Amino acid sequence: MTTEATKHALDAVSVVTVVGTLADILPAVAALFTIIWTGIRIVETRTFRSIFGLKPLDNKE
Repeated sequence: MTTEATKHALDAVSVVTVVGTLADILPAVAALFTIIWTGIRIVETRTFRSIFGLKPLDNKE
């Protein structure tokens, strides 16, 4: 049978594993969101919209 101390130790190992995995994945996710956000910002510019014949946005730039 396992003791409570063993269960807590395995829980701690599990948490460390999850944190390590997330830390390794986070840069890729952050890069993806940055690329998407930059693309959205470019499409919102007057220059892009005028080049591609899109209507200007209502916001005041």
